[in-house]
Amino acid sequence: MTETGRGSTSDIAIRARGLSKAFGSLKAVDDVDLTVAHRKIYGFLGPNGSGKSTSIRMLCGLLTPTAGEIEVLGFSIPAEAEALRQHIGYMTQQFSLFTDLSVRENLEFLAAVQNMSRRAARERIEELIEEYHFSGRADQLAGTMSGGQKQRLALAGAVIHKPELLFLDEPTSAVDPESRRDFWEKLFELTDGGTTILVSTHYMDEAERCHKLAILDRGRLVADGSPAELTGGLEGRTLLVETDQQRSAKRAIVSVPGVISAAQIGNSLRVLGEPERDCSEDIRCALKSAGIRGTVSTIEPSLEDVFVAVTQKQPARDGGETGR
Repeated sequence: MTETGRGSTSDIAIRARGLSKAFGSLKAVDDVDLTVAHRKIYGFLGPNGSGKSTSIRMLCGLLTPTAGEIEVLGFSIPAEAEALRQHIGYMTQQFSLFTDLSVRENLEFLAAVQNMSRRAARERIEELIEEYHFSGRADQLAGTMSGGQKQRLALAGAVIHKPELLFLDEPTSAVDPESRRDFWEKLFELTDGGTTILVSTHYMDEAERCHKLAILDRGRLVADGSPAELTGGLEGRTLLVETDQQRSAKRAIVSVPGVISAAQIGNSLRVLGEPERDCSEDIRCALKSAGIRGTVSTIEPSLEDVFVAVTQKQPARDGGETGR
């Protein structure tokens, strides 16, 4: 592993306060505070355009913030971004290695970029080829591989120097569910080995795997906590309406005071209500008035419910549409 960063004795890998980035009149990131603990997977959850990628680029030192203070592994960013780079890995959404080079050649190139000695590079590359299941494929051109194989190669390249901190910007957006599951197993292996990971995603099932989450909406941090903490905050606010007239029931339910959303899930409706307001009886009355038979029951909230709850509160922002 590379020499540890200055903040390695602290429990905090990343601390950002008042992080902001404007592109002209557009505020892509707006006054975000973050604290990321060492040896954990911290997730950025949000739709495209919520500011996830812009935030990651600022934390990496690749983009200068308009305002705010950033400390990563004890380094002040962006002033000490160059010194930080040997301690971090970065994997983007798009496959960024050389498609006309083989698996081994790509890893050799990245080892050279990290100034690894020939002996250390050779040993590390053999280790990664075995660990990331490229045995028998080391001489295959990267451009001829499947999406999942390219993803594994990109991750192997990002950790070739054994970074303390790994940034992953929507790394699984172009691969199948099985490859995504295998990829996350690799991430947990990395955290078991001491690596801190910050990963952005718009997949709810991936967000549930993170130790802690930040939900971003239009550049703002609208929720922060573990998946259990976030869903626990919605206790009693999620309802299941079972009926064989889902579309008519939804039209009746969305007009009930206190109902935030109603979404059809299979043969039922999932309903989210406002805080400290029990909508169940009003929903039963609305269904009865519409001549719709159905049952209403309380169910466990999901991260999707959390996302809907926190993003629907945000007013439209002046000066632009969305973050990047």
